[in-house]
Amino acid sequence: MIIRELEEKDNAAIERVIRECLIEFGGNREGLAWADDSLSHLSDYYNRDGRAYWVIEQDGEVVGGCGIAPFAGSEEVCELQKMYLFPAVRGTGMAAKLLDTAIAFARLHYKQCYLETLQNMHAANRFYAKHGFESLAAPLAGSEHFACDAWYIKGLESV
Repeated sequence: MIIRELEEKDNAAIERVIRECLIEFGGNREGLAWADDSLSHLSDYYNRDGRAYWVIEQDGEVVGGCGIAPFAGSEEVCELQKMYLFPAVRGTGMAAKLLDTAIAFARLHYKQCYLETLQNMHAANRFYAKHGFESLAAPLAGSEHFACDAWYIKGLESV
């Protein structure tokens, strides 16, 4: 398995990963990534300064990914976005490597990293806490995903 930057040719494959994962957790509804206008053309969305998206590729197939983009136009806070992996890739250590890649990029541009998810994604919530994200009681102002019910933040001080 390799981690590489998203390319235009990956748009349909990563959309499929995201949509299948959202269906798995009941996230196929308004107020979540499911309804994002950019979901069908993520390479365009992330092809800007301060943004990036990476995919996990296994045997030539995209099996997961995640991105970093500014949160609500902030120059100090970014958002870890659309981190989804097919079930077969979960538990392999690739999610941690993917997150490390995203956080290394985020540290170059931002002071904090925010994320929103669903409480019923239990393994994901444990994963974020294990990797230094602190739970918040409410979303940050400017959140567009009103259906999310779990929020986290992580300082990006150098280590």
